[in-house]
Amino acid sequence: MTAAKTQAAPARQMWPLYAAGFTTAFGAHGIAANLGGRSDDAVTSLLVLGGLLALYDGAEVLLKPVFGTLADRIGARPVLLGGLVAFAAASSVYMVADSPGLLWAARLGQGAAAAAFSPSAAALVARLNPAAKRGRAFGGYGFYKSIGYTLGPLLGGVLVWAGGLGLLFAVLTALGAAVAAWAALAVPDVAPLPRARQTVLDLARRLTRRSFLAPTSALAAATAALSVGVGFLPVSGRAAGLGTVATGAAVSVLAACAAVVQPRAGRALDEGRLTPRGGMSAGLLIAAVGLACATLPGLTGVLTGAALIGAGTGLITPLGFAALAASTPTERLGQTMGAAELGRELGDAGGPLLVAVIASSTTLAHGYATLAVLLAAGSLLGLASRRPGPTPRTAAPEH
Repeated sequence: MTAAKTQAAPARQMWPLYAAGFTTAFGAHGIAANLGGRSDDAVTSLLVLGGLLALYDGAEVLLKPVFGTLADRIGARPVLLGGLVAFAAASSVYMVADSPGLLWAARLGQGAAAAAFSPSAAALVARLNPAAKRGRAFGGYGFYKSIGYTLGPLLGGVLVWAGGLGLLFAVLTALGAAVAAWAALAVPDVAPLPRARQTVLDLARRLTRRSFLAPTSALAAATAALSVGVGFLPVSGRAAGLGTVATGAAVSVLAACAAVVQPRAGRALDEGRLTPRGGMSAGLLIAAVGLACATLPGLTGVLTGAALIGAGTGLITPLGFAALAASTPTERLGQTMGAAELGRELGDAGGPLLVAVIASSTTLAHGYATLAVLLAAGSLLGLASRRPGPTPRTAAPEH
């Protein structure tokens, strides 16, 4: 891959990367949404359920930066393929023998495997496309992840209804193996680049620059809003007397809006109609307005909140990743994507926790409003800061 590359990667190389994004999203939400409903043999209490849910995310939080750095050292493609194969193997553990202990092992293995192939796929999206085409590429990647988040609970529920958790894990085994084979055939081997010597202090300095913190903070805030919408809008709907169909439709609207907006935001960035700073600030403000709308009673508040939260997060995601890729030395893309994914995981956990803590002492509407204020403040800070981030430079290679 050379710096002179000006053409976007052909679709046949990108589709397996999009499929990898779908796999991690479908696997995460497909199982999480169905663990508590039809798994009495394995999930015996809310404490066990919480532990199983945290196990997957915990593995990702700890290991994504590690695997991102490994992708820079040995190449993103081997880490991508190894992660997908490991995901299939971990899924097969519970498929073969559906015991409670093996469910814990399978869930831990899936999280560790996703921590390997998720940042590697994002790094390859950046490596295979020139800077002028990365917005559209990340928009497509985010679109298919959103489809996975949308279909995971629905198709996962159908599979668990038809054949129990074992069938769902069997489908995930086949999916991981198929995507791994597809990627092995279609994704080119992008050799790791010579890397400058880097100390822990150098890494800390790079990860505390505005060029990293601003997009990563926006991505974390977007993920927080998305998680709050998925988790709490159904609660608001039920409190307003709405049935399961209406509350399920609200979550589907949120995910669908996020999926539709992402490719369009990426194209607008590539065509110069949108800047990362302006687009991310607008996305934060839209999501904040969505959270404010969620405080309104009835179906109108739930659906309006879902649509705006989805649109805001869909606007932020491709712009955030494109900004990170543009400000990162190419030889450090895996490390940066892994660290950024860590930020998203923290937002995924922190947003619902914040809203839950506030709602427990006041009301859910106050929880929505608090997160809305934080997102709006982030938007205003982004608009007020006009200083560009540093231009990445290539230093002497390691010996």
